[in-house]
Amino acid sequence: MGFFDTLLNEFIDVIEWTDDTNDTMVYRFERYGNEIKNEAKLIVRESQVAVFVNEGEIADIFDAGIYKLNTNNLPILTKLKHWDHGFNSPFKAEIYFFNTRRFTDLKWGTKNPIMLRDKEFGPVRIRSFGNYSIRIKEPEVFLKEIVGTDGYFTVDEVSDQLRNLIVSRFATIVAQMDVPILDLAANYESVGEFIKKKISPEFNAYGLELTKLLVENISLPPKVEEALDKRTSMGLAGNLDDYLKYQSAEALNNSSGSSTAGDAMGMGMGFAMAQQMANSFNSNSNSTTQTQASTPPPIPKAQTYHLAINGASKGPLTIEQIKTMITSHEIDKDTLIWREGMSNWEKISSLDELKMIFKATPPPIPN
Repeated sequence: MGFFDTLLNEFIDVIEWTDDTNDTMVYRFERYGNEIKNEAKLIVRESQVAVFVNEGEIADIFDAGIYKLNTNNLPILTKLKHWDHGFNSPFKAEIYFFNTRRFTDLKWGTKNPIMLRDKEFGPVRIRSFGNYSIRIKEPEVFLKEIVGTDGYFTVDEVSDQLRNLIVSRFATIVAQMDVPILDLAANYESVGEFIKKKISPEFNAYGLELTKLLVENISLPPKVEEALDKRTSMGLAGNLDDYLKYQSAEALNNSSGSSTAGDAMGMGMGFAMAQQMANSFNSNSNSTTQTQASTPPPIPKAQTYHLAINGASKGPLTIEQIKTMITSHEIDKDTLIWREGMSNWEKISSLDELKMIFKATPPPIPN
């Protein structure tokens, strides 16, 4: 630094920082020899925090506002430095400006598939990615744990560590949620909130706040997704015969513009496979029909009767019930009876299936 630059710095007494970037988290105010003069004016804007460091030791922290640096608002420095006016007695210190706004749209994602155990599919591998947002919550902790003596600290210097932290905890946290793989897509928001809640304490240990974590996608390996697509297609196929005909017609249309022997052979094999599957389906249907034909028919319904007793119809009654009534002398051979197929009421003794009962029944004992 030249003589005039050095001389100019001695007269500068306004300390401020205006950020024209989108990724600077911490900026150290540069002064020649770290010499900050007594009565210097410190300007801290909104979304900023200034940390005053003297000989490697944090002396004070300033929120948004305008401050005059002297022993009135920095009483700790009275024991550290002697304050006199002039060029020969400045105190040497450092001021770090912390950008406390949110840093958004930071990306995270799994580099390699993560193995999980699903209730429906068993062991599966999944990939996931999304974005997250952070802000500096405790400048003192962030300075001690992450920044150190770095005079220009950007998001890129810490984003890799934070991304690895999210990914390393992702598998464990998703397993704790106990949500089926196929239901994760409908629960991206709740998954993100759950992960944020679980990981936030580890961000706090760095002096950072995890303000938002979004899950944009959770995907299965390509072969597993292909198997799921086939499973879905089979569920939507409906009638197998119609589905095979449709697939054959599609194959014919797709191959109509091709004249190679390989395409013709492939189309022929497709027709043969479709025909074989249709025959198998029809064979199963015929087998089912034969099985049904060999089953005996249902037992015919028993014949029922109606009796005329005291001018009223009583029934339907089975022949066993009528035999019991004859034996107990509730009715006799002259009692009128009717069954399906008879045009009029007739006496019981006129029916072949009942008249023999009276011959086998002894007469009543005389008084």
